[in-house]
Order: sequence, then C-alpha cells, then structure tokens
Amino acid sequence: MEILLNVLHSGLSAIIPFVVLLGILIFVHELGHFLVARWCGVRVEVFSLGFGKKILKYKKGDTTYALSIIPLGGYVKMFGEQPGVELSEEDKKVAFTHKTVWQRIAVVLAGPLMNFFFAIVIFMAVAMIGEDAKMPVLGDINQKTAAYEAGFRSGDTIVSINDTPISTWEEIQKTLSLKEQQDLHLDVVVKHEGAQETSKIAVNAKAEANPNILSSYSFMANVDGLTPMSSGTTVGVIGNSPLYALGLRTGDSITAINGQKVAYWRDLDATLVKQNPKDTLTIEVLGKREGDKVDKPITVTMAALESMKTFSLSALGLESSELYLSKVMDNSPAKAAGLKEGDRLVSINSVTLAKWDDVIANIKSFDGKNPVDIKVLREGQTVDLKITPKMTTQMTAMGSEEKRYTIGIAPVVNIAMPETLVVRTLNPVAAVARGAEKTWDVTVMTVMSFVRLFQAKISPKNIGGVISIGQAASETYKIGITQFLQMMAIISVNLFILNLLPVPVLDGGHLVFYTIEVIKGAPLSLRKMEIAQQVGMALLMSLMIFALFNDFTRILGL
Repeated sequence: MEILLNVLHSGLSAIIPFVVLLGILIFVHELGHFLVARWCGVRVEVFSLGFGKKILKYKKGDTTYALSIIPLGGYVKMFGEQPGVELSEEDKKVAFTHKTVWQRIAVVLAGPLMNFFFAIVIFMAVAMIGEDAKMPVLGDINQKTAAYEAGFRSGDTIVSINDTPISTWEEIQKTLSLKEQQDLHLDVVVKHEGAQETSKIAVNAKAEANPNILSSYSFMANVDGLTPMSSGTTVGVIGNSPLYALGLRTGDSITAINGQKVAYWRDLDATLVKQNPKDTLTIEVLGKREGDKVDKPITVTMAALESMKTFSLSALGLESSELYLSKVMDNSPAKAAGLKEGDRLVSINSVTLAKWDDVIANIKSFDGKNPVDIKVLREGQTVDLKITPKMTTQMTAMGSEEKRYTIGIAPVVNIAMPETLVVRTLNPVAAVARGAEKTWDVTVMTVMSFVRLFQAKISPKNIGGVISIGQAASETYKIGITQFLQMMAIISVNLFILNLLPVPVLDGGHLVFYTIEVIKGAPLSLRKMEIAQQVGMALLMSLMIFALFNDFTRILGL
C-alpha cells in the first residue's frame, strides 16, 4: 500500500508542471503542421491539444479548435488525409493528398522543425534571463599528479587556454575536446587563489578516450589531476572527542570557524591552525538531528583546553566523513552481516582504508569464494565482520550498466558543490547565437544517445516515459524558471529527433513514404502503407509500454 501511495504522490505532484510543459510543446509542434498546411492551401478541419473527448471547442472558418481530455499529445486533422477517397475537383484543391509531394513533405516536416526552432527561442530567453554555470576554478589538485608538477594548485582560476579567454568550466571542456587522438600543447593562464597577478603554465595534455559517451568528440586532452571537484567540509566525529561531547555529529558540514567561512576540506586545517588554542573555539555547522528533514544551522562552542597546544582536525577528533556509512541497504550482504549506519570502515582484508575509492576497489576485487574480512569502528569499539559480496548490476554516471560485486552500503558523502556564476547576455544577437549553440549541443547529445543505445553502450533502462517527463518537469519547476525552461528546451529537441525517426505513424515515417514517392515518381500502394502503419503502431506502443515499465521499476526501486 505504501508503494502505491508513493507512485500516486509522485504522479500527482508532477501533473501541473507536466501538463504546462507538454501542452506548450505539443501546441508548438501542431502549430507547425497547421501553419504550413494553411500556407499550402490545405483545409484544416481540427486543431486539437490532447486526444479523446473534446472538453472545449471553438470553430472559426473551416477549423474546429479543441482542447481534448487526454493531454498526452495533439493532432491536426486535414481534409483529404486518407488516400483513395474520391473527391470533387473543387475539394481536391484543398485536400492534403492532392497537394504536390514537396508540399506534403513541408507540412509533415514543419512540426518537428518547430520544436527545433522553439528550443532555440527558449535557450535564447534563458541566455537573456541568466543561467548558472560552473566557474573555471580548479578543485583539489593531488600533489602526486602531472597537474601539480606543471604548477596548477587547488583553487586556481583558469583565465585563458592557448590565448582563448575562459569564463566557465564548459568552455574548458570544449577547448580540450578532440576529434582525433593527438596530444595537445596548452599554454594556460591561471590566477592562484588569493593572488591578484596571473601566472602562465605550459603543459602537454594527453589525448584520451572521452569519458562522455554522448559527446561527438571521441577524445579529450587530459592533464592528469586537473579537476573541478573538491572535498567538502562534512566531518566524521570520533566518539571520544571533545567536540562529540559538545554535540557535533558525523555528517555535520562545517560552515565557519570562529566566524571565518570555510567551503573546502583543504581549508579546515589551514584555518584551525591560525586560531589561538587559549581562546574559545566556535564552530558553525549545518546538520540534521533527530526528526529533522533538512539541514539546520548549529553552533558548537568549545572552551580552551590546557591539553590542546594547537588546533587541528586530528587533535579535535575530526576526519572526512566518506568512510562512515550513511545507509545499509535492506536485504543486502552488509545488512545480513550486521553492518549498521554510522559504522566507520577501518579495513578490508587487512588493507587499511583511506578513502571511499579504496572500499569500492577492494569489494570489486572479490574472488567469489571466501568472505571478505571487514573491520569497523562502532561507538568507540572495533568490530570484525565477515561479508560475502554479491554480483549486482550498477548504473554508471554515463548511463551504462556495470556488473560488479557490492555489499549494499553508501557513505556519508563529502563533496563540495562547484562554484557557480550567472552567465547572462542582453545582446539579442549573442542570445540567438547562444540559443542556436545550445540547441545544437542538445541535438548532438540526443542523436548520440540513440547511437550509443544501439551500440549497447547505454542501458535501455534509461528510456523513460511520461512519468519521467512529469518528474523532470516537476523537479526543475521547483528549482526555478531557468531550469524549467531548459528542461522544456531539452524535451523539445527530443521531440524533434523522435518525430523524425523513420517509423510509420511518426512524421519521420511519412517522410520516408514521400521520399520513396519522389524517387519512384508514384506513391506507395495503399496496402503497403497500411501494413507499415500497423507495424509502426506496434513498435510505438511497445516502446511506450517499455518506457512506462522503466518508470515504474525506477520509482518502486526494483
């Protein structure tokens, strides 16, 4: 019953943004067919948003404009759509089937093209409203990497690459994208954190396979260690530490130390060491306590301790939270073995763990025979457990499926959100250019997703239906108008591509028929088109059922 309620709540909460988003996109699509049909002299009998029974209708001239009860599509009914029907010479002048093949192609193509150009308009509007973008700021640079050796440091701002000005992280990625596998020499101008002057760094970037499988660029010029990602300030608190006694808990994120703001893990020790151990230490955090659903500000104040000569994370009993467990999955090997939320992982098969990647690597290397020995710290006591991992299928960040051993645990994540800025242009020409660029990028990504799907590099479980669209509309609507508009533009591009697929009953299927007619000089027989339509309808219905199945299995966690 609870599962059913979750599904109903998920659907109902998304219905208004979903209807608004889909309604606008359907209107735009059908408007394309309608306008070009009228321009070509075709009599349009019905322009309907939705299917089924008409709940509102208005007739003007030859056309009935209607709002129908099922808001999952729309249609434009043109006079003389059905081939083989006998018409008078007067009616033939306004019949769709009696227009030239090029006019019919224009009418059919107009719908998808309207979705494409509408996406440009939306992205243009977003460019003028302003959109969030990641700043070109480097994250944690490991001292053992090529990036550090070249001179890059944590917190550096990239000013330019090979004399090309850089203002967002997206521009860095585009600059480093390669069609061919060839190393790239980079002259990078950076501004070190806290410095006013810039420095120039020369480095060779190695061409490697592009991790973004939806990109049309096969390779990326990579400098090992160059990343925008930083560890956050979420702490693990050792049970016998003074701060634990004062109320600090694992999972709390430090926001300030004695009034000085901190955003990254690398800032904590540097800030603590500057504080006078003879003075009171005040730590501000965001965290949840029993009954809280969202993080709330909490202040912990510690009086000076004679035994503490200097402040540091280790002296205060603090460490990164990533080896602490936030969740132990039900019916998992970890649950069966006795692991609990809040446990601190110490070692696996006597290998001491330093970061979460060590946990994944050690579990993945399970030989499938002997249980693994896991040592955890629980309420100050060491607990030894034996766990037999099981083979599971995990979805990767790029949408592919990976089979590997897991035990069913999740860490208290300690990742800082990248710094962002609002990118805005008030120049209409620049906004149109930005809209066209973004639309093209999304179009390429959508086409590549189909290619990767057929190449089995993306799991078909990623195919979503109306529930996925509704949830995406709802979630982006809650975030803000910019994100909602961006989602609308992305779905508009998807409709453009989907409708051009050469599947009978879709616009792309009709275009195939008309292309054959152009080549042959005569239309396909009515019987052949009927068979093709039946096959196309079966394929489309199968795809819709499969997408709906994916939606339900994702919501139900199956």
